[in-house]
Amino acid sequence: MNSATALLIVHGLLAVALLGAITHQALSACMPAPKPAGSFTGRFRAVAGGAYTNAIIVLYLLTFLLGGIVYAEYRIEIRIAIEQLGYWWQSGSFEIKEHFAAIGLGLLPAYAYYWRQPAEAHGRTRAILTALLAFIVWWNFLVGHILNNIRGFGS
Repeated sequence: MNSATALLIVHGLLAVALLGAITHQALSACMPAPKPAGSFTGRFRAVAGGAYTNAIIVLYLLTFLLGGIVYAEYRIEIRIAIEQLGYWWQSGSFEIKEHFAAIGLGLLPAYAYYWRQPAEAHGRTRAILTALLAFIVWWNFLVGHILNNIRGFGS
């Protein structure tokens, strides 16, 4: 296993952790659970969303950084093969993934700011920012996973 493959595995593991954290927080912000939260989905939504903020920021930054490191390998080895196979929408989806990742990076300061403010004053803003970030994380995870299944590292 080469170093790019090892970094891709770590990148994927960080992405899974980020996916879980942002999903919990997004559901707690957008669809708060009624009290008492007795059902499975109610307990899933009843988490203290603010507790995830720092972890989400750190996980996003680490995932972004590792993605940037393995990006050169993708651009040189994998993207060319995907285009030669005629998988244009998959290649285009990855281009969108790159833009979404940058937009998410730009959202992080506002996201951090509003999660540090009282929920009563900015609950709607924090819910919107969290939902946008959750969409970006889910999109990027799924597109990255699909492309890796088509033509992964070390193939």
